[in-house]
Amino acid sequence: MSIIRYPAVFHKEEGGYWAEFPDLPGCYTQGDTIESTYQSATEALGLYLDKEGESGDRRISKPSRIDYILQNNKNDLVMLVTFDSLEYARRYKTKAVKKTLSIPEWLNDLAVKEDVNFSQILQEALIDRLVK
Repeated sequence: MSIIRYPAVFHKEEGGYWAEFPDLPGCYTQGDTIESTYQSATEALGLYLDKEGESGDRRISKPSRIDYILQNNKNDLVMLVTFDSLEYARRYKTKAVKKTLSIPEWLNDLAVKEDVNFSQILQEALIDRLVK
């Protein structure tokens, strides 16, 4: 999964808006304007989906069809909110993770002689291979 869209219901209230995701219990946000509420909804969706599997038995349901959500929320604004898991990870999951790996001795000797930064080379190779 890289990009997924969930319908959100935006409710106008005095002083701003609040939004909910009918498919994701407990996923709410608010803002002063519809634009700021949409931005907050994008972040809330990312946080909610990023925690999948960490909350014990909580399961993430698939997004409902937007026409179904529209039908049940005729007096509110309904919009699809997009979550890009790769972009989210690039932005928020920047903590370094230590990995142990093995390479042939001759290759290690050459790399040490050339003052190669192993971490940087591995990151570049992984990005080149996995991120299209």
